[in-house]
Amino acid sequence: MSIERVGSFHFDESRFSSVSQRINREETAGKSFSQILDDVQKENVSRKPKIDKTSKLYEQCEALESFLIKNLLNSMRNTVQKSGLIDEGFAGKMYEDMLYDEYAKDYAKNANFGFAELAYLELTGQRGIKI
Repeated sequence: MSIERVGSFHFDESRFSSVSQRINREETAGKSFSQILDDVQKENVSRKPKIDKTSKLYEQCEALESFLIKNLLNSMRNTVQKSGLIDEGFAGKMYEDMLYDEYAKDYAKNANFGFAELAYLELTGQRGIKI
């Protein structure tokens, strides 16, 4: 297996092994390269990714998603004018930060952003399989 780096793109020869195997088979005689690629893509669509939502890796991916969402919420929160509803002191800031932590966890679990699934697929080498 060889991996070449072209700019920011990584070319992994093993990902295209099924295409090269099909080209070498007799069943592809007379087919164009694009027809062979279409056949391989149809096979890949039928494969489903396997996401183990009970694994430690998936839990860490959910934590990453929660962290990203919290940063997004903090950036949005900084654009809102203060109303005086929450105290501006240390306790008020701590309460507001904890509140937004919980918002981020809730959004990560229920809003289906998909960051955790994408990170899990990338880390387990299943990227490219359609969800």
